[in-house]
Amino acid sequence: MLNGFVIKDRVSPSIEGIKALTGLPTSIVCDVTGRMVGAEGLHPVNKSSVSACGNAVTVKVRSGDNLMIHLALRMLQPGDVLVVDAEGDLSRALFGEIMMSVAKSKGAVAAVINGAIRDVDAFEEAKFPCWAKGINLRGPYKEGPGSLNVPVTIGGMLIHPGDIVLGDSDGVVAFSPKEALEIAKLGKEKVAQEQATLKSIQQGTYNDSWIDAVLKQKGC
Repeated sequence: MLNGFVIKDRVSPSIEGIKALTGLPTSIVCDVTGRMVGAEGLHPVNKSSVSACGNAVTVKVRSGDNLMIHLALRMLQPGDVLVVDAEGDLSRALFGEIMMSVAKSKGAVAAVINGAIRDVDAFEEAKFPCWAKGINLRGPYKEGPGSLNVPVTIGGMLIHPGDIVLGDSDGVVAFSPKEALEIAKLGKEKVAQEQATLKSIQQGTYNDSWIDAVLKQKGC
């Protein structure tokens, strides 16, 4: 670390893992991983439905400053998700239309900002998925310090550079590429189970006897 700056190389993506997780609902993925994974307090800024899955390029910044995000934009490659930890600070927007346009031009598939953004309508017009903690019209400083491609915490969820980030209209989850194939397998099984349940509701054969079993176990 030099004067508070840490700059590390981008981690290459797990193409196989990204492909396996793409399209799975984040709620399903959360369920099959113990219902403990997921960024709290971040929501999509897009008005229409969003879905993205890609390779985490991480940035750690100080409150109200986006210098290192600009540097991260240089590193972005197709399939990347820009992940920014501003510790949830909402005093200034760190990401807006110009930076989003640069990210999209580099082939990035989404941005996750643990802080504030602005130019919200531009994200919708560009169909560029973005999850953020909030919105603020006030712009940032560009002084630093900060870090690139280091572990960051987004809404209570730890994300390492090179992790797979999956997001949709419900929120954002992230996993190590080493876990991706197993999570995808469990997720697809869960999707099939829920589709069967929905079909039983439509057919009038839904079975909720599990409620009685739980209550009996509780001594009721």
